[in-house]
Amino acid sequence: MMKRNKAPSSRRAEIQHLHQSYASGHTALPAAALLRFLHKEQMELTANEETAESLIDRYEIEEAAKESRSMTFEGFLRYMESKDCCVFNQAHASVYQDMDQPLPSYFISSSHNTYLLGDQLVGKSHLDAYVSALRKGCRCLEIDCWDGPDAEPIVYHGYTLTTKIRFKDVITTVEQHAFEVSAYPVILSLENHCSKEQQEVMAKYLISILGDKLLTAPLDHSTAGDFPSPNDLKYKILIKNKKVKPETKTEEPSGSERSADEVEDDEEEDEEEEEEDHQSKAKFWRSRKAGPKKTRKRKVVAQAMSDLVIYTGSVKFVSFSHSKDNQNCYENTSMAEKKARKLIKSSGPDFVQHNQKFLSRIYPAGSRTSSSNFDPQEFWNVGSQLVALNFQSLGLPMELNDGRFQDNGGCGYVLKPAALMSSQKSFDPSCSQHSLKPTNLLLKVISGSNLPIGRNGKPLDPFVRVETHGIASDSRRKCTHTVKNNSLCPHWDADMNFSISVPELCLIRFCVKDQTGLLTSEFVGQYTLPFTSLKKGYRWVPLRSRDGCSLDPASLFVFVWYS
Repeated sequence: MMKRNKAPSSRRAEIQHLHQSYASGHTALPAAALLRFLHKEQMELTANEETAESLIDRYEIEEAAKESRSMTFEGFLRYMESKDCCVFNQAHASVYQDMDQPLPSYFISSSHNTYLLGDQLVGKSHLDAYVSALRKGCRCLEIDCWDGPDAEPIVYHGYTLTTKIRFKDVITTVEQHAFEVSAYPVILSLENHCSKEQQEVMAKYLISILGDKLLTAPLDHSTAGDFPSPNDLKYKILIKNKKVKPETKTEEPSGSERSADEVEDDEEEDEEEEEEDHQSKAKFWRSRKAGPKKTRKRKVVAQAMSDLVIYTGSVKFVSFSHSKDNQNCYENTSMAEKKARKLIKSSGPDFVQHNQKFLSRIYPAGSRTSSSNFDPQEFWNVGSQLVALNFQSLGLPMELNDGRFQDNGGCGYVLKPAALMSSQKSFDPSCSQHSLKPTNLLLKVISGSNLPIGRNGKPLDPFVRVETHGIASDSRRKCTHTVKNNSLCPHWDADMNFSISVPELCLIRFCVKDQTGLLTSEFVGQYTLPFTSLKKGYRWVPLRSRDGCSLDPASLFVFVWYS
């Protein structure tokens, strides 16, 4: 049970009214009446008399009431303020989804430039950034590797003033923290700029430091299809890097052999990935009137490194039809947000089908020098698994990511909805007519309690914005009116209706704001969760700060209904 501060008078009065209406004039609520409340108001349709009696045992402290199998108002208030009445379905706070599907069937919590604590031009690279991402349930970490002094590979954002850390130390940190919050596989996405010699050093470190955790050979797995499942790969670390193709010839082309140019295209796939990034860095150095001249060298993958790439070999994306005909299911592609956005616009259903078979990683544009993030929802809408965000950058995109991956026990893997995995029906996220009968969501934002005091030390003028984030036609926002000068117990009693055609892709975000002027407001707290984790009935919404920390006891009191 969650310990919470005493409810302010307005919420207390609302809960008292509910207790009285079901107690029918008695001071305590008999078990049968509590069960009626659970069925009618909380939509706990599987609840039975045993459920009601277990709630009395858990939340009632008056012995006489316990003996008579009834619940006083104080016990009822304790129950209404507990996790049992949280808006987030507590059954989803543990792993509950099928974890035996092939890896491309899941959204996977993914980080971009994981080593950075700040921006990508002068920010600090730090091992703590890896620890922080792993503790947030991140399962795909990025490591930018460069040749360092004394044959020690280093990690930093190349051609910038970001500080440098040793590759060896990064791998040691990953080994220590990889499975602290989740048993499911970690993917190390290497952006590998190292010479053959230093790649061999990297391979040695990966093998010696990660030991049995490193996946070094294909598994004999039972998953349908060619890809193993998260369950098959529990406690394993996978290396995502380019792989040497045995049939590749770099000599002069003859007959059906591929030309050196074609090979070079393949080998420079991740240089294309960073193209825009390098342009941004060039501007940065020009503005400093100094800095290294960027030269392009053909990169060669060391065999020792290639041998460690099992299910996540990086290849260049050409087109969906090219992938269909040529891409091995163990190969994955990366693309910048702009390219991915164009493909969504021109061929959304093809993108969805591509992601049924292959892993695809989407990363922020290189022009985002302040390490800002894009909206991840548009890429989840086409089933991209590795939607990589700058975890160090706070704001709406990371709040959506936290909301998405709060599901399924926060293990970093969330099963994609059936609509994205169907081979029979092609799903187009830009089309709004997905179901004959959309889901109607009714939200009544009743009140707030214990909201933080404003920065100026005065009570807030709070209002609540509720947002739905899904396919374009399902993305909406509605606001309550503003309550003046009340942080302790603002009362809104505002009804909001939303029509949602693809609820299984939708996130719901509650955001409390302080009205600071006619057209200005400041963030106070928020909470985001998947629509599919939303509990019906009278519920409280825990509020979180910008950095995802609990603002307990600050919360909202709402009524939720959908059909």
